[in-house]
Amino acid sequence: MKRVLSIGAALIVAAGAVLAQFAPPPPVPLDMSKVPAGSPEPKTWTTAEDHQNMKEQLGITALRPGPNGNEQAANHANYDESLANPFPDLPDVLTLKNGKKVTSPGLWRQRRAEILEDFDREVLGRVPKNVPKVTWTVTRTVEQRVANHPVVGKQLVGRVDNSAYPAIDVAIQMTLVTPADAKGPVPVMIMFGMRGLPGDPPPPGRAGGPPPGVTPPAASDPPATEQLIADGWGYASISPASIQADNGAGLTRGIIGLVNKAQPRQPDDWGALRAWAWGASRGLDYLETDKAVDATKVGIEGVSRYGKAALVTMAYDTRFAVVLVGSSGEGGAKLHRRNWGEAVENLTGSGEYHWMAGNFLKYGASAATSGSKNAGDIPVDAHELIALCAPRLTFISYGVPEKGDAKWLDHQGSFMAAIAAQPAFRLLGAKDLGRSDDYKTEKMPPVNVALLDGHLAWRQHDGGHTDGPNWKYFIPWADRFLKHKRQSLIPNPETANR
Repeated sequence: MKRVLSIGAALIVAAGAVLAQFAPPPPVPLDMSKVPAGSPEPKTWTTAEDHQNMKEQLGITALRPGPNGNEQAANHANYDESLANPFPDLPDVLTLKNGKKVTSPGLWRQRRAEILEDFDREVLGRVPKNVPKVTWTVTRTVEQRVANHPVVGKQLVGRVDNSAYPAIDVAIQMTLVTPADAKGPVPVMIMFGMRGLPGDPPPPGRAGGPPPGVTPPAASDPPATEQLIADGWGYASISPASIQADNGAGLTRGIIGLVNKAQPRQPDDWGALRAWAWGASRGLDYLETDKAVDATKVGIEGVSRYGKAALVTMAYDTRFAVVLVGSSGEGGAKLHRRNWGEAVENLTGSGEYHWMAGNFLKYGASAATSGSKNAGDIPVDAHELIALCAPRLTFISYGVPEKGDAKWLDHQGSFMAAIAAQPAFRLLGAKDLGRSDDYKTEKMPPVNVALLDGHLAWRQHDGGHTDGPNWKYFIPWADRFLKHKRQSLIPNPETANR
């Protein structure tokens, strides 16, 4: 037993070293010579200073510490299912705030607006109405081959109008790769995490793709990009860092800082998750103009923090047809109300608060703070974020802890959220997971047993912190519902391991 614990501790230390090695780069400095005359002095705070400022705005004197991922630590995360549901009752997806039941798509539009307002105000933050326009430019075009298929690759830059505050420059980096021999416009998956064009060398340090700490797909599977091209899809990749930095110090730069003119956020301003989702939507704006792309069949994908962003993107922008949400955990598909692994208090700490609205800090405030709140007080939860995706194609993907998809992510809590979202899918004429709506008792299917019969789908593969092993299930599943004709003789596993 002691040996098992020591191995676990060693893995945590090793993971920490990996994360430190690939820590997000510091925010790009402001060009002070371009600060408009008469503007307030730009705030170039550290993460700690910005975090403290938000606490002061909210009257928070202290935050409750989040649980520790090291199971040997005194404040280790809970992994006892008997203690996992201190707030067992979830807000009803299909009940309006006035108590009226939602029984029609018309009433759902009213309920959807209520849910979005709660997420905007309390959880993810509002996108300002005055976000500047983005102008896309194709900076390079290449002809190459992917999976032995001819493709056309485009390097794109989406430059945000910064005429109101020239000191901050935001240029969204995106690539687009489509089959060269397609008979018409093709479906496209936008993937968070920058990839170069086919034939380009990988960037220094780490190739584009999932965020730090994510293991590559199983060796037996071709990369997702090859599987997509072979099936007649295109793919795009978008750089989250080119939209908004992944740290609190960057909140006065990037798109959030540009709109705020280098001043700190207000409590209901958007965080990085909404900013990344906004950037993906601007990428879709470009795809709607590209004749090689079927803009009615564009999807969004991400893993880990970018899995959270993919789910947020799909929930808010109804133009997206399909989403693959990889290992998203707390702030993504995991229920905030669950006491298992990562918790609300981790999201309100200095390492992750920038993902969320400032108001979210209230739910991690210590008892010493007047009006302190907890996870049970949050007016919405992850099942409603999933419900906002209905009736569109929504695939929730996880791996297994034994391969590195840590217990921290709360796989069961995410499955419970998917179960609780089912009524919204059915109301809108979509097929659900095929399980009962009793989220308190329904258990996850065994590993590698998929629920792929509906527009809402679930599969836990036997790999690690990646969605790699699920692509060969995701693509034929999406093909079936989008009525996309498969373009190759890749074996179709969609009916296997149900």
